Amino acid sequence: MSSTLTDQDKHTLRIAAYGAVTLMSAADAAGKPHKAATEGSIALASATGLVGHVLAEYPKGKDLGGKSVAEIADRVLPALTEAMTLLKEQDSAEADNFRRTVLVAVEAAARTHQAQPSPTLAEMTRKIAEALDAA
Repeated sequence: MSSTLTDQDKHTLRIAAYGAVTLMSAADAAGKPHKAATEGSIALASATGLVGHVLAEYPKGKDLGGKSVAEIADRVLPALTEAMTLLKEQDSAEADNFRRTVLVAVEAAARTHQAQPSPTLAEMTRKIAEALDAA
């Protein structure tokens, strides 16, 4: 399976996963964005299987930032759908693994608050899940 993922495919998976964490962090700008980024990244680094091997490398040299949350979302949400599409075509178990991994990372990023996630974080979580399920 790993030999069927091109470097571009791996890059797409990394941008999608780490971008989802970046979106959560950006959406939490008034709260604890650094903690959200840390918790989400730890969750991604804990992934297993092919997804874990791909996500073990952070997308170096690629800027996941933007001038606004909308600008980041314009890159990340389509990358999430694209990542799910390419994984479903090759290995449905790894597609499920990727989806679960990203959602765990998003949940970890949102749980940096002791109470429930803010409405902003809850909505961003919904948008990320929707992009994952669009494939």
